[in-house]
Amino acid sequence: MQIKVLAENTSAFENFGSEHGLSLYIETNNHKILFDTGASSLFAENAGKMNVDLSGVDVAVLSHGHFDHGGGLKVFTDINSKAKIFCRRSAFENHYAKRPNGDIDYIGLDGTLLETNSNRFAFCGEQLIIDKELELFSGVKGDRLYPPGNSNLLIQAGDSFFADDFSHEQNLIIRENGKSVLIVGCAHRGIVNIIEHYRTSEVGLPDYIIGGFHLKYNGNNDDNRDIISQIGRYLSDTQVRYYTCHCTGIEAFDRLKTIMGDQIDYISAGSQLEI
Repeated sequence: MQIKVLAENTSAFENFGSEHGLSLYIETNNHKILFDTGASSLFAENAGKMNVDLSGVDVAVLSHGHFDHGGGLKVFTDINSKAKIFCRRSAFENHYAKRPNGDIDYIGLDGTLLETNSNRFAFCGEQLIIDKELELFSGVKGDRLYPPGNSNLLIQAGDSFFADDFSHEQNLIIRENGKSVLIVGCAHRGIVNIIEHYRTSEVGLPDYIIGGFHLKYNGNNDDNRDIISQIGRYLSDTQVRYYTCHCTGIEAFDRLKTIMGDQIDYISAGSQLEI
C-alpha cells in the first residue's frame, strides 16, 4: 500500500504548497483512493508533482462536511468523471465555526455540488463495507478525552445554532496483505473514542492509524496539555503505529512525540508512506 499526502498544513519540500486542509492519495492492490480534497485546488497541483493521476481514482471518500476537507470537491469532479464519492448525507448540512471575536463563519461545503453532481455521491450509513479491502464507519459514541476545540464548532438548524455532534464524520478502514490501516480526517469524535469503537466492532486494533486528531491548542492552556498527555499515554498503550497531521497541531504533536517516541510521526504535503 502506498500513501501520498497531497495537501496538509505544512509541506515536506519547498516546491510543495501547503494549506489548512487534508488530502491523501492511497494506492492498494485493487484501488486508487482519494481521501478528502483539502480546501482548494492545491491537492491537484501537488498530485501532479507526485505523479498521481487523479482521473484514475476509483473511490473517493469525504471524511466530514468541513471545507478544509471538501473544498476541492468541485476540482476533483472536473478532473475525474467516474469515481463515486462516499460521504455522510449530513456532510452537506450547514456547518459553522464560532471565532474568538464572536463572529460565526460558514465552514461547510458547496451545496450546489449536490445539484450538479448528484449522481456522483454515495451516501453512507453508520457502516458500509465497500469490498474486502475497504470499509467505512461512523456513529462513534462516547466523550472520553473529547477534543476541547469542538466547543466552537456548530451546526445550523433553521435560525438557530447548536453544538455539532459530528454525525457527518466517517472513518476509513483499509485491509491489505494481512495489515489494517485506519484513516481519520479530523477525529472530531475523539481519536480515543474512534479507536474504542474500532476495538468493539472489529477484531483487535488496526496496525496503523493515519490522520488529524483535532488537538491544536494554545500552548498556555494547562487543561488542553493535560488532555493531550492523557491521549498520548492511551495511544502509546495500543502499540499501533501512528502518522498524524493537519488539525493535530505542531505543539500537540510535539507533546505526543515526547510520550510516544518512534510510535508516532508527522506527515506533510509531499510525504509518502509505504505499508
